[in-house]
Amino acid sequence: MAESWPFLDTFEPNFRPLVVIELAKGTKEETIEWFTKRIVDKKANGGAQLLVKPLVTENGDEHIYLVGASHLRLLLGAETVGLVKECSDNSMRTFTYSSRKTFKDFADDNHNFLTMAECQYIIKHELENLRAKDEKMIPGYPQAKLYPGKSIVRRLLTSGILVQIFPLHDREELKKLRHSWYGRVKVGYQPLDEIRCYFGETIALYFGFLEYFTFALIPMAVIGIPYYVFAWEDYDKYVMFATFNLLWSTVILEVWKRICAIMTYRWGTLLMKRQFEEPRPGFHGVLGINPVTGREEPVYSSIKRQIRIYLVSLPFVCLCLYFSLYVMMIYFDLEQWALDYHEVNESNFSSLMLFVPSIIYAIVIEIMNRIYRYAAEFLTSWENHRLESSYQNHLILKVLVFNFLNCFASLFYIAFVLFDMKLLRQSLATLLITSQILNQFAESLLPYWLQKRHKKRMKKRMCSLKTDTDLSLVEQVNLEKEMGTYFGTFDDYLELFLQFGYVSLFSCVYPLAAVFAVLNNITEIYSDALKMCRVYKRPFAEPTANIGVWQLAFETMSVISVVTNCILIGMSPQVNALFTDSKTDLILTVALVE
Repeated sequence: MAESWPFLDTFEPNFRPLVVIELAKGTKEETIEWFTKRIVDKKANGGAQLLVKPLVTENGDEHIYLVGASHLRLLLGAETVGLVKECSDNSMRTFTYSSRKTFKDFADDNHNFLTMAECQYIIKHELENLRAKDEKMIPGYPQAKLYPGKSIVRRLLTSGILVQIFPLHDREELKKLRHSWYGRVKVGYQPLDEIRCYFGETIALYFGFLEYFTFALIPMAVIGIPYYVFAWEDYDKYVMFATFNLLWSTVILEVWKRICAIMTYRWGTLLMKRQFEEPRPGFHGVLGINPVTGREEPVYSSIKRQIRIYLVSLPFVCLCLYFSLYVMMIYFDLEQWALDYHEVNESNFSSLMLFVPSIIYAIVIEIMNRIYRYAAEFLTSWENHRLESSYQNHLILKVLVFNFLNCFASLFYIAFVLFDMKLLRQSLATLLITSQILNQFAESLLPYWLQKRHKKRMKKRMCSLKTDTDLSLVEQVNLEKEMGTYFGTFDDYLELFLQFGYVSLFSCVYPLAAVFAVLNNITEIYSDALKMCRVYKRPFAEPTANIGVWQLAFETMSVISVVTNCILIGMSPQVNALFTDSKTDLILTVALVE
């Protein structure tokens, strides 16, 4: 294969590797030739019109390929995906190649006009849109069937021929980013613009929201500490804190909308048009013509999709919700057993046993959430959604409904059925702290430790490597391909969503909830930054104008929080004393406040 590649050098004298494609070892020659030919073929012939070179090691192993593109091809790709750039008059406009001279900092010899993250996003877009036309199977693998419109990359992945595709790190830029981001402990803002240039808007917005939410929690924490200290044993004196809580949970989300719009306008994604969203790689169907764009793409019946959603996915979700409630009732049986044991023994050990059911239940909740997540991903993929945004919306809806019930059903039951404020405080504190400890361990500490061990082993192996190829590039690719894969901000937003629920719903009976949330988020900022820069492969950039459906999720939680806190205020002895004659007036007053 090595001698068949030199002709590619004529396309771009200075080949810049941007993306790595790793094929399975022992992949057949005809498969490699067919796949690489589709990558370099012209767009008119169904190719991606990119540049490909094998990464050759001493033993002649050529299952890793580097993908790049000419400067002209990247500029045309920027127009295809609808990137928005700043013009010379400081306005933001969608980039077009024909009007390229009107854009700020553009020059024919300026290869930094597009950031490395944007270039990698363009290449990913082109690779994902390689689709079968006349092929019935992948050459060399008759069992890997193809049909018109099927994503070639998706079929190669599901067949085990393609191991992974990932963007390369820019080691010099990464070093600068690490230093300014978490290289030194400081009180200040994160370098969000630098994070956006390196990792893209989606990840930068997550860290922006995490930072904003942490600052927004500080007033709650400041008020919560003295409130907790001076009213520790009086569980009924929560009216003022609940009032502040319901106002806080509403205001912070409205302020975030403003901050988010300012950032995304500056980054150019606020104005990106949604019609550039292509069918997701996992979408399959018969090849047809899109009536809006006029392009060839797979077509799948929406009726079939609705049948799958309502006759399979919905009953499954309902079954899982029932199982979650069943586990919750087991937890209350354990609570009653621990209480009875303490009443009989009255010892230090029996006092500690009172917390055991809550700790066990918190661990079971985390396990159930993670197992359900895999099932929800499988079902949502099986539903065959056309757009990635639609896929994400349905997945998030499934996961949020289950997580909300799984995490908060017991708290609602304690508050509004058992009316036990002492048990509510104990359960809230245990669930919040246990979940934070488990998440920090599973998401940051464990992956970092595993990555450190792996890096030591890889460096020992690379020391003995002798090759004419650029050693630093070979070492970099071999190190990065073994790093963990970052699967997106879903889990990070989910953790913040549940934390927002713990703080906004019932923190009036446990005012220290905001304090623990602030401490957790400070460590989360540093651990997530470390994770992005040192533990995981560089993720592909994804342009976005906001935090998507998570904004609606947080707003829904805010509405539930307002209702919950108003009911708690209505249940308090202080408010009840004002309505001794008529409970109807109390109910109407609470409803009016809501």
